[in-house]
Amino acid sequence: MKISDIQIGDELPSRDHLATNVSLFLYNAAIWNAHRIHYDEPYAINEEGHPGVVIDGPLQGDWLSQCALNWLGDAGDLVSFEYSNRASSCLGETLTSGGKVTEVDIENKIVSVEIYIKNEKGEVTTPGTATLKLNA
Repeated sequence: MKISDIQIGDELPSRDHLATNVSLFLYNAAIWNAHRIHYDEPYAINEEGHPGVVIDGPLQGDWLSQCALNWLGDAGDLVSFEYSNRASSCLGETLTSGGKVTEVDIENKIVSVEIYIKNEKGEVTTPGTATLKLNA
């Protein structure tokens, strides 16, 4: 991928994500997050008032960074990245990550992208941005 090949509006490939009890348990164990809303359904519903087991915000952030990095491949590096969880999602929901190019700085070989997680209704629950620096 070369900076000259990238246009504003180019879409990043989308990817569906379906968390499972096991994947949430392992992810939370890896990041030392013991909050019961991410693995204990009765607790999440009865004590915290969620509709089910809540998919972690940091996991969704990882999916967003993967979206940008998978699109970039070996063509450069992730320079900056940010996101904000705006709505919770629960186990059983298929979430989709994707994005689009919003700015191309050919001289400095910098590409800015808007990235997102959407729920099954097509609502953006986790918007974000990433800045990527290309090698060529």
